[in-house]
Amino acid sequence: MKESNKITFKKRDGQNLSSWQVGIPGIVNPVLSKISETIYDCLIIGGGITGLTAALLLQNTGKNVMVAEANAVGFGTTGGTSDHINNFADTTYKEAERAFGKEGASLFAKAIIEGQDIIKGNIDNYKIDCDYEPKSAIVYAEDDEQVDQLTLLFAGLAMVGIPARFIDEIPVEIPFKKAINIENQAQFHPLKYLQGLQRAFLAAGGNLLENTRIYKVNTSDEIHIAESSQMTIRAKNIIYATHMPPNINVMNLEKAPYRSYVLAVKFKNDSYPDDLIYDLGEPYHYFRSHTVDGEKLLLAGGKDHKTGHEDSDKQMGELEKYIRKYFDVSSIKYKWSSLYYIPVDGLPYIGQLPLAAKGIYCATGFNGNGMMLGSVAAKILSELVISGTSIYKDLFDPCRVKPVDSFKEFVSENAEVAYHLVADRFGIHETDILTRIEPGTGKLVEVDGKKVAAYRDEKGKVYALKPTCTHMGCIVNWNPEEKSWDCPCHGARFAIDGKVLTGPATINLLEITE
Repeated sequence: MKESNKITFKKRDGQNLSSWQVGIPGIVNPVLSKISETIYDCLIIGGGITGLTAALLLQNTGKNVMVAEANAVGFGTTGGTSDHINNFADTTYKEAERAFGKEGASLFAKAIIEGQDIIKGNIDNYKIDCDYEPKSAIVYAEDDEQVDQLTLLFAGLAMVGIPARFIDEIPVEIPFKKAINIENQAQFHPLKYLQGLQRAFLAAGGNLLENTRIYKVNTSDEIHIAESSQMTIRAKNIIYATHMPPNINVMNLEKAPYRSYVLAVKFKNDSYPDDLIYDLGEPYHYFRSHTVDGEKLLLAGGKDHKTGHEDSDKQMGELEKYIRKYFDVSSIKYKWSSLYYIPVDGLPYIGQLPLAAKGIYCATGFNGNGMMLGSVAAKILSELVISGTSIYKDLFDPCRVKPVDSFKEFVSENAEVAYHLVADRFGIHETDILTRIEPGTGKLVEVDGKKVAAYRDEKGKVYALKPTCTHMGCIVNWNPEEKSWDCPCHGARFAIDGKVLTGPATINLLEITE
């Protein structure tokens, strides 16, 4: 497979590069012809871990598969993950039992573990050099309330047969009351792994387009017709491997967008922990070590919040303050954030997209467990495309009836969306005129009585945009850490010039020219 001398990712407004994305060379995809004349067996929209795993699985069964990625492979959450491969999840197995019964919780655990196995199997089968290392997980409680949470976590692990044990010491100098060790975890370099999948997919005859954003899909005579600005792609099946399926659909109501922050820090000494470590705070923190370009670093994350609801500079600053309190930090090498979606009932949505034409599938709502759930989602979707069934079909069905416990969360999340749709239009108190915006900053301002999303670059040029998200009409907020306009309702993000960075929006913010 031909490698590119060009670096795939460059620092730009709207995205802080992760430690994985800096300096990694791209792969040259074969030039494709007769795209508009071909009817593909499956079009997969999204080039992250879900999309490329599903593409490889389907291509290996003899299907003719096309992958369309809006940016570059690994641009999104797979390239921004802190990359913990676990056999437990943010939704605990006891929480899953309460909502879906013991059988449902056990099947959820089986899916998580199968996701782990898919990753390890691909690494072995395709000889992917991606820094894979088996690890143990350490989860600790700092107060009595967290001890109760830890006890439930431990009970849930025991219920589904995952070995864990209480321990007396943890590998970081942070005060704690109780802690457990969970074996059979792992870590790897997500982009090296993703590029291994990309090479295998292309070698199997797969088709891949980067910088191709699909903005509309219509269906005629059981053939799905996907439109981008460059071309039309026809397929018998479509998989949205994009976090949130684009445009307005029922999935907008089923989950909430969150951002998580990560720092890659260098110590003054060599006391890097060897385990995957988690506290039970709200929001929680997580730590692990990794050697990046020959340099040992601690990856520390946390301070999660709903997208567009907090000051990103403040959250990153608080995370750095927390890390410096407990670790002997020499320098901050990298810092970034990443997007994930929390489902209202705790489990992901994998399967036929509700209210869409037959053969249009989605995979979303992975919470913070996208490596495992994205991998097993790929298997589930490939099975649905091929045979129409999977052992996980009912549990993860996007059309499933919500458990009673999740209904309050469902109402709460969507009431908040409704609030932002209305209140944000009247709640902008900024009266700054454009000339008062400092270089390198953005603000929501009023100009001649109209709301404007305004950004002034370092050279003084002002970008003035209509602040209404083109997805469902919420008012975007400024993200100073990554210099982007973020939607607080469903997580769409826009660059300083209004271009879509991540969906579910597919249309750029409108530029104001007068």
